[in-house]
Amino acid sequence: MRSARTMKRRRALALAATIGIGGAVLAPTPAWAQDDAASQETVGYATPPPVDPGQRPNDDGQPDKTYEKKVECVQRNLEYSEDLQNAPWGQQYLRIDEVHALMRSTTGHVGIDPKTGKPIKVAVIDTGVRQHPYFKHEVLGEGDYVRKGGNGLEDCDGHGTEVAGIIAADTPDHIGFIGVAPDAQIMSIRQSSQNYAPKQNSGGGSTPGTGPSQDSRTQDSEGAGTLSTLAKAVVRAADKGAQVINISINNCRPANGPITPDEQQLQAAIDYAVRVKDAVVVSAAGNVSDATSCKQNDQALAEKPTTIVTPPWFSDNVLSVAAIDETGGVADFSMNGPWVSVAAPGTGIISLDPAEGSDRLANLMVDGGETQEIRGTSFAAPYVAGLAALVRAKYPDLNAYEVMHRIKFTAQHPAASNGRDNFVGYGVIDPMAALTATVPSEEGMPSAQAEELPSDMPPASNRDWTPTIVALTGAGGALAALVITLFVVHTIRRNQKDTEKPARA
Repeated sequence: MRSARTMKRRRALALAATIGIGGAVLAPTPAWAQDDAASQETVGYATPPPVDPGQRPNDDGQPDKTYEKKVECVQRNLEYSEDLQNAPWGQQYLRIDEVHALMRSTTGHVGIDPKTGKPIKVAVIDTGVRQHPYFKHEVLGEGDYVRKGGNGLEDCDGHGTEVAGIIAADTPDHIGFIGVAPDAQIMSIRQSSQNYAPKQNSGGGSTPGTGPSQDSRTQDSEGAGTLSTLAKAVVRAADKGAQVINISINNCRPANGPITPDEQQLQAAIDYAVRVKDAVVVSAAGNVSDATSCKQNDQALAEKPTTIVTPPWFSDNVLSVAAIDETGGVADFSMNGPWVSVAAPGTGIISLDPAEGSDRLANLMVDGGETQEIRGTSFAAPYVAGLAALVRAKYPDLNAYEVMHRIKFTAQHPAASNGRDNFVGYGVIDPMAALTATVPSEEGMPSAQAEELPSDMPPASNRDWTPTIVALTGAGGALAALVITLFVVHTIRRNQKDTEKPARA
């Protein structure tokens, strides 16, 4: 067993300058729909209006404007020469090794579609994913909305590769870290980058941006990626056959108005992916940032959020993922909201080193010139995306909505009304339960109904004295009869003696 000092040292070994605290920063709200947009005023825009399928964008596969690189791509820090070999706490917390053993014993694989015999395809819409040697299958480059003519296999920021590693890294046996679904195949679509910026005079107006939320680089900064291109990327992923779509990028805005045109496009794109193309969409819940529009939803009325985050806002069609820390409680940076579906580990992250040419792992990043641990709801979401891939592999007949329901139904529900709250949703995911539990709706069984039980003591169990009274009465009557009988017999015998006595002379 490694000493505490060795373990501590290994946690500081691999250093990659990644895009950062990863998380989510977008806009809009949850699950239980309203009849019309006007009704949102009564709930503080907690629920988006119904989907308008006509708003689904046509995917041209092109950036919305011309972007150019402003910051050099991430590079490996050669000061760190040793490899990370320990498993991150989140992987142990979710019992991923046991889950893999279960999958291999029951299906013979960890992420293969039994209907086709091919890997489950998981689209990562992010900053790109590079071809790291620890991916079992070739990363499929399916699009680039940052650089015209790109294929999505450049990850200048470093964020997307780390996200993808949590989903599908297949590491050697001597390395503790491993992806949730190592047999799955990653599809990469680069949609955003904070290392790129619009080229001067490239045209285009100001539109809501997207990006992994963090302290110094957010969607509010001048980078590549908008809600409009995110909507196109979702349509592309669905059309390319993604069975699971992970979106660890998003946009925040104040909850002071109805849905915007760009949000309508994203809502329609997600609805198309889930309802029409049967893809499970997973999104990071978002990271709090006082420097941006991502203000925490800590208002008195939970159903009236002050900040809206998309894609999580569209929770009828999205599994929105909050982050927990090593204590098992919700992380202090995780955005709250009525759209949160479930939670997963989001701190102390270990994943693939995104630096070009590296064959190692990373557990640190550089942000603002300082090193810090990799954390954020960005990295909680891929734990859920990986689990969705495993569920699809073990239960191939379930549709996207049923997969989402199974993950929420088997989560570790918080002690709150209806088993959910605005912090962790239906609770921290339980991969083992998600892959083994019996879900009533799948078996045609009625769901359990809540039953109100009395809070006072049960009624007193008073004794029925009737049998005792009857018995005593009978015994008393018999005794009286016996006494009378004895008296009569005694009297008769006495009289007989008196008559038989001879008279005196």
